[in-house]
Amino acid sequence: MRVLALPLLLIGAATAAWAAPPVADTPIGTWENPKHTIAVRVEQCGNELCGKIVNATPEAMADAREAGVTNLIGTQLLRDYRPSGRQRWSGTVYVPDMGRSFSSHIVQSAPNTLRISGCLIAGFLCKSQDWTRV
Repeated sequence: MRVLALPLLLIGAATAAWAAPPVADTPIGTWENPKHTIAVRVEQCGNELCGKIVNATPEAMADAREAGVTNLIGTQLLRDYRPSGRQRWSGTVYVPDMGRSFSSHIVQSAPNTLRISGCLIAGFLCKSQDWTRV
């Protein structure tokens, strides 16, 4: 019995390791904002990264409508992000409830955490949010 137990244990461990998803070192995937009101799918768009809203709560959709955004789902939130360092990207973020775009940076601090920052004027009046992978 012990002769079979070790090979079965090793096969089980190898299968579990093989089936486990790899640790993501890229922001490609689906992310949710801190309030859990929108989800954005980040994809490779040519040589850059971009992200569109794939899910939104009724509250988020109402806020966007007040700012003139009629269809929040499908709206491109992240645009033209290029690498700007290790686990860092720079581009433009669109804030639907304000109806405006801002210069932005993304920093992936952990496999399942993105910090998205946007600034009104050349690095001044900035705000950051930590997003989590869905």
